[in-house]
Amino acid sequence: MANLKTIRDRIKSVKNTKKITEAMRLVAAAKVRRAQEQVTATRPFADRLAEVLYGLAERLQFENLDLPLLKKREVKTVGLLVVSGDRGLCGGYNNNIIRYAENRAKELKAEGVDYKFVLVGRKATQYFQRREQPIKETYMNLEQIPTAPEAALIADELLSLFLSGTVDRIELVYTKFVSLISSRPVIQTLLPLDPQGLETPDDEIFRLTSQGGQFQVSREKVTSPMKSLPRDMIFEQDPAQILEALLPLYLNNQLLRALQESAASELAARMTAMNNASENASDLIRSLTLTYNKARQAAITQEILEVSGGAEALNG
Repeated sequence: MANLKTIRDRIKSVKNTKKITEAMRLVAAAKVRRAQEQVTATRPFADRLAEVLYGLAERLQFENLDLPLLKKREVKTVGLLVVSGDRGLCGGYNNNIIRYAENRAKELKAEGVDYKFVLVGRKATQYFQRREQPIKETYMNLEQIPTAPEAALIADELLSLFLSGTVDRIELVYTKFVSLISSRPVIQTLLPLDPQGLETPDDEIFRLTSQGGQFQVSREKVTSPMKSLPRDMIFEQDPAQILEALLPLYLNNQLLRALQESAASELAARMTAMNNASENASDLIRSLTLTYNKARQAAITQEILEVSGGAEALNG
């Protein structure tokens, strides 16, 4: 039988590990709530911006507009903005997004299109740097709950790459939040902006709740009816100039939302991974306890047999 002290030490170690994983699960849950609050806080501005853009688009009909952010050109080089995490212990979150971006790069190479990476997160940066991939810019150690200034910083770099002609199209590779146990990598074209894409469909927001001691996510539709601008509205500036000034804001907002979705997906993946680790630790503790009890019983039985044998020897 295994040494009793060794088994006791192992049980103690697993119990300590379980305390850590449970604490990490609760921390991730709290941060998911913060991400939820941030999505809700930024929504009024996003809704109003989309409404104004919709009104301008309807008024101008995008006829004869020569706006740089709307201009499509022959695609020779694609910028791939990949959003990963800085930390591990979140299941397959980072591996999935990295694999998705790598596959997209292979597709572009097969089509004869060059590509350059703009990487967000330490995990993607380390992965692609080790493989000597073409990296234009990296962003690490950002706030775990993304902020508007951070999104604006990344958007400025993307605008610089696109307007300078370094890249002809920018694709965003990020993880879309579906639920606490489900998320999926997606690709979205950021630049050039698609005029038809300004009419944002009904969106969804997620709410983290708890029921019966278990965390769960509820999603609700957010209907944002687009209103046309009054026909008698007089613009102090050319509407095309106003549209040109608002399009970068729209890009910032799209990027911020993607960063928020990625952050929520990472935190949810960490919650799930730590919950699974806690359950595995509980199973291991039960198994080790059973082994310990059997070994202890065997040791007691052995001692009884030794005492009985010694007594018989003395009587004999």
